[in-house]
This record gives sequence, C-alpha cells and structure tokens, in this order.
Amino acid sequence: MEAYISICIIGKNEEKCITRCMEAIKDFGFPIIYTDTGSTDSTVEIASRYTDLIYHFEWCNDFSKARNFCAQKAPTDWIWVIDCDEYIKDTNFHELASLCRHPENNMTIGTIIQRDIFYQNGHHAFSATRLGRIYNRNVFHYEGIIHEQIAPIDKNTQVTYRDLGFSQNHDGYSDPDVLSMKSKRNADLLRIALEDGEDPYLYYQLGRCYTVLGQAARAADAYGRGLELDVDPDLFYVKSMVESYGYSLLDLKEYRTALSFENIYDTFANTADFLFLMGLIYMNNAMFDKAIQEFKKATAYASSTVEGVNSFLAHYNIGVICECLGRTEDALLHYGKCGDYAPALKRSEVLKHG
Repeated sequence: MEAYISICIIGKNEEKCITRCMEAIKDFGFPIIYTDTGSTDSTVEIASRYTDLIYHFEWCNDFSKARNFCAQKAPTDWIWVIDCDEYIKDTNFHELASLCRHPENNMTIGTIIQRDIFYQNGHHAFSATRLGRIYNRNVFHYEGIIHEQIAPIDKNTQVTYRDLGFSQNHDGYSDPDVLSMKSKRNADLLRIALEDGEDPYLYYQLGRCYTVLGQAARAADAYGRGLELDVDPDLFYVKSMVESYGYSLLDLKEYRTALSFENIYDTFANTADFLFLMGLIYMNNAMFDKAIQEFKKATAYASSTVEGVNSFLAHYNIGVICECLGRTEDALLHYGKCGDYAPALKRSEVLKHG
C-alpha cells in the first residue's frame, strides 16, 4: 500500500533517546525521514538502522529551516513531525488516514496530546498539551527560529484543527544536565527572536530558561514582561507563566510583591497549582490562616501539574504551619497525610519522640 504520510525527525546528538523514538514508530509502515543537524555521537548510525532516508542540514540557529528542509525530503505531502526525545503511546490510524486521504482536509492541522515530563521547583512535573504535528506541506510550513510553530504559507488560509486521538510522551527535559544545556541554547535563540517583536509565549519560554539556570531575577523580568502583553488567561502556558512568575518572586524574597497575586485570584484560582502557590505566598507573608485555607483548597483537586501540590506537599506545609503555631495534634494529622514523603516522616518522629 502506498504511503500517504511521512514521519519527519530532526536531531543532534540524541543517541540516548533516538532508539526509543524509532522503536515506537518502526512498524507503522510510513517513510521515516531523519535530518541530522551536526551530531558528533552515534545518532546517525542508530537512525540508519531504521531508515535509509537520512539527510544532513548545516545548523544555522533556526529550527524552522531545519524542519522545513526535512519535510521537503519526504516522499509524501502529508508530514508527521516527531522529535527524538518523544515516543508515541497511542495511535488512531483510521482517523489519520481519514484526514490525509481527502484533499478537502489539506487546510487542516492534525493535533495530538503530548505529556511533558520536566523539573519545576525541584520536583518532577507533568503537563498535557495539545500540539499540531500533522500537516500538508503544500499548505503549511514551520515559522520561528525557536519554539517553532506550524503556520500557513498563505496567510489568508482558513486553518482548522482536528484531534486525531494520538498521544505521546516527551521527557527531553527530565535530565537536569540536559535541561541546563538546552536552556542556555534556547535562551540565546529566544533573545534573538524577541528582537523581531514582543511575544508573550517567547517571554514565557525565556523565563523558563532563566528559571532552569537559577537566574530568578531575569526569570521574573521575562515572565513580568510577557504578562504585561495581551494574553488569554485560559491558555495553559499563560497559567504556567503566572505560576512561574510567582515562584520567581518568592525565590527573590519579594513577598509583598507576590501578595499582589490577590488581584488575579478570581481569574486563576481554578487549579491546584495556583492555589498551592497562593498558600506559599500567604505563608511567606505570615498570613497563616489564609495559607492553610489555600493549601486545603489545593487538596480538593484530583490532579496537578507539579506532583504533590494537591496532596503531600500541601499537607506538609499545613503541618509546618501548625507545628510553628504549637498545634501539635493538627501538625501530626497533616504530616500523616503525606504518605512516605521523607520530610513529613522526619517531622512526625521529632514531634512524637522529641
């Protein structure tokens, strides 16, 4: 059967993760195009075990140019973009074929769910976002030198989106050393991109880079600049930018400034992560009753982006406050709700045995 879509991958020095990526897609029956941007490890050799369609692109600090080069090497017009540090978990080939085999869908971008695994504030964090990854190269291409996006070649194109029921995991930023290296690279590219015009999403990404690099003041400045622009509070990255800004202010010990988050409470107090952040803000401003109230609200949520803010971390902070206020029984109660969280176990032992 003739292929109706090609899988396009770009990479550089990805020997640690490209095998897992390729193993997940090798039996799909689609052409795999791998474009290398300058690997000095065994990435290209590993890729060659899975495909003969290997090309080399001279890196020029522009992710879109590399992706568009890769797409032009594909034998089909429909393109499916995957990165080396991603691996497919769920598929729906009936839905995929339905999209790609009908010309009336050429102006439609196929979306998938990506589960990101990363570090935030010293803890593993997980977030799910919907990404456009499948498109017709005659209608769309990539734009942006960093955190590039699929965009119509003709700006008058009426773009539509279609969920394909696919999902994948992404853990390229779960290794702190790799995260630091990529953050330095990305920060340089983001600053260049912002020279062409201010964009809240670029400021958000720049702030994340500075956060990873331990530069709280620069992170706070980037987040603050992004939030001064016109943003949609319902977008995931905007919620994350608000929370990250708050943590940066706490890191800088700008507790009174962080208290101004009360002004946006009604807009953003619909996630465990924001409520937990407000608990920390109140806690650092010695407003302990309000802090406990916010931590308790956070525990009412079934899920959170940062692991534990809706469970053991919230209960632990309540326990700390109660202990400081001399409410030993309440402290033990909340420490007991922290499961095997080591700091809570330690405090419980101290309270029980002195």
